[in-house]
Amino acid sequence: MSLNEFIELKERVANGEEFNFNYKNDDYWISQNLDGYYLTRVRGSFTQEFGTSEALFENGLIERRLLSEIYMEIDW
Repeated sequence: MSLNEFIELKERVANGEEFNFNYKNDDYWISQNLDGYYLTRVRGSFTQEFGTSEALFENGLIERRLLSEIYMEIDW
C-alpha cells in the first residue's frame, strides 16, 4: 500500500467504512459502532478500542508497531 492509499484508507474509515486486511499471515479487521473504532486480530479475537478513527491510526498497534509504520507491508 502506498502512502496515498494509506491516507485514503484513513479518510474512508473516518467516513464510516470498515476494512479487513492481512499482515504476516494474520487477518485483521477495522470496524466501528456507536461506542468507537476497533482494530481486531481475528485469531484470538484480540481487539483494541479507540474513541476516534484518528486515535486508531495514531495508537493502534500490530506486533508492537503502529499502523503508520507497517502500512507498506499490509495486504488489502
